Amino acid sequence: MRRSLLTKGLFALFLMLLLTLAACSGGSDDSESDSSDSGEGTDEEQEGGEAEASEDKLYSIEDFSPSASNEGEPIDGGSITYGLVSDTSFEGTLNWNFYDGDPDSQVLKWFDEGLLTYDENYTMTNDGAATYEVSDDNRTFTFTIKDGVNWHDGEPVTAEDWAFAHEVIGHPDYEGPRYSASFQNIEGMDAYHNGEADSISGIEVVDEKTLKVTYKKATPSLLTGGVWIYPMAKHIFGDMKVSEMVESDAVRKNPIGFGPYKVESIVPGESVVLKKNEDYWRGEPRLDEVVIKVINPNTVVQALESGKVDLVSSFPTDQYPDNADLSNVEYLGKIDLAYTYIGFKLGTWDKENKEIKPDPDAKMANKNLRQAMWHAVDNKSVGEKFYNGLRWNATTLIPPSHPAYHDEDNPGREYDPEKAKQLLDEAGYVDTNDDGIREDPDGEELTINFASMSGGDVAEPIANYYIQAWEQVGLNVELLNGRLLEFNTFYDKVGQSGNDDPKVDIYQGAWSVGYDVDPTGLYGREALFNFSRYGSEENDELLAEGVSEKAFDQEVRQEVYNEWQELMVDEVPVFPTLYRSLIVPVNNRIVNYDLYADDMSTGDTYLYELGVTQEEPVTAE
Repeated sequence: MRRSLLTKGLFALFLMLLLTLAACSGGSDDSESDSSDSGEGTDEEQEGGEAEASEDKLYSIEDFSPSASNEGEPIDGGSITYGLVSDTSFEGTLNWNFYDGDPDSQVLKWFDEGLLTYDENYTMTNDGAATYEVSDDNRTFTFTIKDGVNWHDGEPVTAEDWAFAHEVIGHPDYEGPRYSASFQNIEGMDAYHNGEADSISGIEVVDEKTLKVTYKKATPSLLTGGVWIYPMAKHIFGDMKVSEMVESDAVRKNPIGFGPYKVESIVPGESVVLKKNEDYWRGEPRLDEVVIKVINPNTVVQALESGKVDLVSSFPTDQYPDNADLSNVEYLGKIDLAYTYIGFKLGTWDKENKEIKPDPDAKMANKNLRQAMWHAVDNKSVGEKFYNGLRWNATTLIPPSHPAYHDEDNPGREYDPEKAKQLLDEAGYVDTNDDGIREDPDGEELTINFASMSGGDVAEPIANYYIQAWEQVGLNVELLNGRLLEFNTFYDKVGQSGNDDPKVDIYQGAWSVGYDVDPTGLYGREALFNFSRYGSEENDELLAEGVSEKAFDQEVRQEVYNEWQELMVDEVPVFPTLYRSLIVPVNNRIVNYDLYADDMSTGDTYLYELGVTQEEPVTAE
């Protein structure tokens, strides 16, 4: 008998969950899918918390507002503590050009920002630190940085700084994750990146405040995240070798930006103290200080109750039902720009050519096998039983955070274990020795190694649910190395460094998606983040059509991405498991805060306006 991976304490809970899921699903006849009406991506950590979610009530993201309702008068000054919710330390790559993890971006947003902002449809506006104009052929963008936009050391942010950021990311020695299709679309970038030119012909510094960038192809993505909006202080980094920048003190110890707060001190991986930037271009911030501290998901409730933190980067949604009545906070919410997913390893990363290398002989190469593994799991019930409806069944790889492009009529692959068994039978995955576990089509023992992240008590039961669900259709799936992996180890093994661990067959991760609906940054041939290493001609064609000039017509772009979503449901290089709510509790003393202020994008509230109505946090009664 195969050794169980469950601990004794979790086993009883898990059996109860399986019974609950079976009761809720009504077996294989219930195939109802939750079709809620409600670019470039970065990796996200799994949330965690109490494993046993309340079954008394289901919630909806529509129950929440993104804006704090406190209309009290803010005091002058004050200090807040921002909880960076994570079960691991933040890496400390504190520069937009180099970071590759969500925890670092949560620190970055407080002291640095993009020169452009976005509206509610994720389209660039002229309300940020720079404005832009577009040529008649939609290929040349002229950017003008506003007066009074200065780095924290008083030096002005210049067009040269903006051009320099492009030069660093495009440099042959750049090893970070930002060099993607959007950069390759700049005229002359290929020659520069290949070492055939000393400059980028499509980038022109017109004067101190004006930059022109010419792109090879006009694409709607340029207006929704395809433009690199983060400058890099050339007076600090200009004399460094590109290969040495990421480990420099200017990134790790003394990072600089032009945002509302500036870094005063860092305890690596644990905390950051920021003081207000009195010279901030929008105006002097209300707060004197922001302290960022890493808070474990298992202790975040206690930290909120005691006033140890005023705001948090995220709140484990499985903990919300038991803490919905917490007296000293208000819960804000919005549909998250994210989804969780199961990925199948179908190749490796070619470091030399910086592109995926599909392997037709990969263990998970059989499409029937991948389709069957999606049909075998009941994500609707997982969302309800672990997250009380605050995460819900995912159907396609474009989430409902992009309502214009999420195909709500596409059901994905519905929960149907009998369909899963049929697909496996047809593909030759059969049990040849009557032990209840299927062999591969060659009659050899089939063990599928599953990499999944830690992140609190809920992470292990969910991973084990998937393992048991797959066992129910005859597949032997085991956790890689017999345990969950912490955040950095997980992404290293699935290939974030470009080194794919050959032991990983499938993995459970999460993506925070960009404003631009274009999925090329996650599923294109030249995308490092394409961890499944999937590629096909049809995928290439649809991704190209989605950013073509004809896709400026929204209806055309919608049709293209509907076709792409259908392709991914058929091919299943990965399958989405849950869409996510972003639930954020804020202390009752907080005023002028909006979830859209975090990334300086939509809405009319910005981080510099955040204030408090009293010196000390409100504590729970």
